[in-house]
Amino acid sequence: MQSHIMKAAVLYELNKPLEVKEVEQPEILPNEVLVEQDSTGICYRDILTQKGFFPRVSLPIVPGHEISGRIVKKGDDVRGFNVGDRVSSLIYVPCGKCEFCLSGSENLCPYKKTFGEMMNGAYEKYINIPEISLVKVPDGVPAPDASIAACVTGMIIHAISRLGKLQQGQNILITGAGGGVGTHAIQVAKALGAHVIAETSSPWKSEQLYHLGADHVVTGKEFNKEVKDLTGDGVHVVLESVGLPTFERALRSLRVGGRMIVIGNVDPTAVPLPLGLIILKGNTIKGSISSTKEDVSKALELNKAGKVHSVVYKTVSLSEVNEAYDDMLAKRSVGRIMLKL
Repeated sequence: MQSHIMKAAVLYELNKPLEVKEVEQPEILPNEVLVEQDSTGICYRDILTQKGFFPRVSLPIVPGHEISGRIVKKGDDVRGFNVGDRVSSLIYVPCGKCEFCLSGSENLCPYKKTFGEMMNGAYEKYINIPEISLVKVPDGVPAPDASIAACVTGMIIHAISRLGKLQQGQNILITGAGGGVGTHAIQVAKALGAHVIAETSSPWKSEQLYHLGADHVVTGKEFNKEVKDLTGDGVHVVLESVGLPTFERALRSLRVGGRMIVIGNVDPTAVPLPLGLIILKGNTIKGSISSTKEDVSKALELNKAGKVHSVVYKTVSLSEVNEAYDDMLAKRSVGRIMLKL
């Protein structure tokens, strides 16, 4: 197969719009496969990359890290996958050798390289992926579900199940529930048998959040009081997907012994941390980054079972990527915006 000349959205300068250019896809290495994508999701992290919040970004770069598709070529050293296989990819390439990789916590690999940041990412039709980052997609999983299996669904499973220890019948508060993370977190939490309280600063999104499975929607600036009224003593788990705008109120929504899992941060400004509150209530705060291949496999099984489905606000072309960023910044979107490749 010859190298592909294709269109890609490229970030040449920080804080500048992306440009759609023709690029050449390099030949795969022996440990890589070439994946043909149908579409990819736009993550808020892509916008933060554009704004310069990730200092390791290597410019120029093709952004994007929500990768899935069909293998159209494989390297000589690839053993676990074949041409024609449908696959999803982690958002990064782990080293495979450190203590974290060897213990199944490859998301913590200090040597990992992230797509769309240190290596070209998903805003292109064809992409080279090392075998170590791949997970097979079961039959019957829709393409958009497969695209967001690592960054969204698997990431949420890692946060609320593996780290948050959310159990059936427990209460969970999800902040930023109308966004690309929150709309899927509602579904995952319901699949785990939890009672879901969804927070949003956009009350007009409430109806759709209920449709996705939320038991209650809170919209006030002091939403922690609403949470306490609903639960009596607060929630067992908070999934904090926003950061500064909601952090303190979310923390105050926890019950004694509650767990906050921080998964998102839209504003790099430091948050206030009321230590007395944390100590007296015995609360814990954990940061959660990305997903492992085990998490991605669990996500795809939930997709296959019909318990979690992608929430797509709209699908746009590469030429409309900057307008899609504007939609997300203006909070016009509910769920994910997908790029058709």
